[in-house]
Amino acid sequence: MEAEQQPGQAHKVCILIPTYKERGNLQRLIPTIQEVLRSHGLADSTTILIVDDNSPDGTGQLAEEMAKIYGNIRVLHRPAKMGLGSAYKEGFTYALQKLNVDAVFQMDADLSHDPKHLPEFLAKLREGYHVVVGSRKIPGGQAVDWGLYRRLTSSVANQLANHLCGIKVHDATSGYRAFTQGALQAAEYPSIRAEGYAFQLEMLFKCQRKALKIAEIPIVFVDRKMEETKLNRGELLNFLSTCFRLFLRRIRAPV
Repeated sequence: MEAEQQPGQAHKVCILIPTYKERGNLQRLIPTIQEVLRSHGLADSTTILIVDDNSPDGTGQLAEEMAKIYGNIRVLHRPAKMGLGSAYKEGFTYALQKLNVDAVFQMDADLSHDPKHLPEFLAKLREGYHVVVGSRKIPGGQAVDWGLYRRLTSSVANQLANHLCGIKVHDATSGYRAFTQGALQAAEYPSIRAEGYAFQLEMLFKCQRKALKIAEIPIVFVDRKMEETKLNRGELLNFLSTCFRLFLRRIRAPV
């Protein structure tokens, strides 16, 4: 499917979920996703792809057990913790080459992304958008249980994304997204250099430079219910360096 084609005809969908030490969360998330898929008639056309980085808590083993229970789960086992960006890239490649899907969703395993929004993403793709971002920053969207520090870092990160990188999405750091097959191909995701949460930023940067149609839908983001947050100083520094790298690229090669 080319990026300019209507993705509304898409039928085969992949939900990509990277995991590391998410066993407790996965036990709750997968049944919820399955119920949403069943209630909207999407179970037969959707594959859930879990990319596990050799979690020491047995997340990968649990994913395999769930794959035996549900017929629409696939599991990619990686040898070690290799980073969020590389997990997405490997998952995208598997979804496009092995599953031959028309659209790929990405969501976190930590229960912060409510599966009830999945049909809303799909509806936007069917309207003709190539990329759909779940936004906490537009009317109807919100982040629940965030402290002052988390709100401040999110606000600053999005200001940098908007003003330095020229990204026109209100919530450029959101990891709840959907892409058409053509959008992933046009964005040339294997060439993305950023790791961690900065991967989200560079992915949007490349999609926008390819003039893809990007939409935002409001989501209610609930802060992590189990396990500890993965947002640390290293992630913040990586995000800052990525912002400045993309800023330089933007001014050297404007579109």
